[in-house]
Amino acid sequence: MPTHPFVSRFFVNSDASREKLIYDLPESWWSRPFEYEWCINFISPHGVVLDAACGIPHPLKFYLAGVCAEVYACDMDSRVIYREDILNAITDEIGEKAAKQVIARRTNNLHLAQANLAALPYEDESFDTIFCISVLEHLTLEDTVGTLREFHRTLNEEGLLVLTFDYPTVNLNLMNDLLLQAGFQYWGETDFELPADAVSTDLWGGLQCFRAVLKKSKR
Repeated sequence: MPTHPFVSRFFVNSDASREKLIYDLPESWWSRPFEYEWCINFISPHGVVLDAACGIPHPLKFYLAGVCAEVYACDMDSRVIYREDILNAITDEIGEKAAKQVIARRTNNLHLAQANLAALPYEDESFDTIFCISVLEHLTLEDTVGTLREFHRTLNEEGLLVLTFDYPTVNLNLMNDLLLQAGFQYWGETDFELPADAVSTDLWGGLQCFRAVLKKSKR
């Protein structure tokens, strides 16, 4: 199994993972230890980045704020624009210690917005990197098409789209077609075969997690 972070493939159990990103990750977040560890490969202190459909208690947006130059995070949930609501959600779902650990992070460069991914409130070519972690499996086909179109619009010409999604909830062949039709190409090698040692959960009928890193196709 190729180990280079730019290879688009399924996560496997031998991949690097982390049990903590700001706070200890809940055991039920079966794929996040692998996803977050992988995401760190694409973080730059000079980057202007988007955490797309960031979730409410999820820590990636706060971690990015502690490293990147400017961080934008959006979600459909109206709580995302109220920091007190976010901290309350972290306290309720993760614990009071986790909320305190988030409070201690630098967040003056974190810009929060309630937004539909298919209609992002950002200018063209705003971002160096767009992170979209375990989101696409929750979208309709129509919304997925609109979301990928918006990612293409708001990503700069040299930027990267860093995606993960659940399989088989997401049809891999269809997603590949949609990404290419939206104007993306894979940054590195691809391996679409499901390996025997793929990171898996028995929840929701059994799932694995695919990762993909893409850039805009050259015109």
